[in-house]
Amino acid sequence: MTGVFLVGLIGAATTLLLIGELLRRRQLREKYAVLWLLVAPAIAVLALVPSLLDAAADVVGVADPVNLLLFLGVLVLLGVCLHLSWECSRLEEETRSLVEEVGLLRHRVDRLERP
Repeated sequence: MTGVFLVGLIGAATTLLLIGELLRRRQLREKYAVLWLLVAPAIAVLALVPSLLDAAADVVGVADPVNLLLFLGVLVLLGVCLHLSWECSRLEEETRSLVEEVGLLRHRVDRLERP
């Protein structure tokens, strides 16, 4: 086994351990961990059987398998960014609604507390 594949296996194992620890400490929610728990075994499989990447590159028509790997990595990260942008937008709307609700409740309390 060459050094590159060993690095891939170590990276996959480290990712799994890190995600597991973050989940255990409740610092990462399950819905965000799912993607990384899918990515780590995929990296391990590609490290153990590099011919899969070569075969996939041939099927897709990519000359260099590393280019396919980098492209797939960019797609995964783009998906993560899109998902986080969606979550931020949803939370922003929820925060706005809660602020309006708190403002209305404060107004009612102030009205009731006046002599």
